[in-house]
Amino acid sequence: MKMSDIIADMILDMFDDSTSSVQIQRNDLANRIGCVPSQINYVITSRFTPEAGYRIESHRGGGGYIMITRAESKDNALLALINSIGESIDERTAKAHLYNLSYQNIIDTKAAKIMTAAIKDVNYTGLEREKANILRARQLKQMLIAYIN
Repeated sequence: MKMSDIIADMILDMFDDSTSSVQIQRNDLANRIGCVPSQINYVITSRFTPEAGYRIESHRGGGGYIMITRAESKDNALLALINSIGESIDERTAKAHLYNLSYQNIIDTKAAKIMTAAIKDVNYTGLEREKANILRARQLKQMLIAYIN
């Protein structure tokens, strides 16, 4: 298991059914896991994103902490992602979003695999890259909307 997976799992374990937010001190968590604090930052910024249904607040200084708040529902996380996609998206970014949604159990694995197959570059062969990215964004948004309904 990768260090980033261990960190993410440890943070996720801090959440329970009645808790929608957790407060962590980066240095303390890094010492407990045995990593450098910058790895904690990396995991938080890459896995606990608004698209994945999280809000991050950082309070600096002595006694500073990072507050991670989970979206109230999976639908809110999906809507946040849909709204953040914009007019165009490349394959790599779209795959990353789908991976995060699946990893956070916002969408099931089978749906993530189907959506990933639909947004692959091979499906847009013959189109200019920008036109393909525009079409991919539209299709991804529609698939996520369909998943909500």
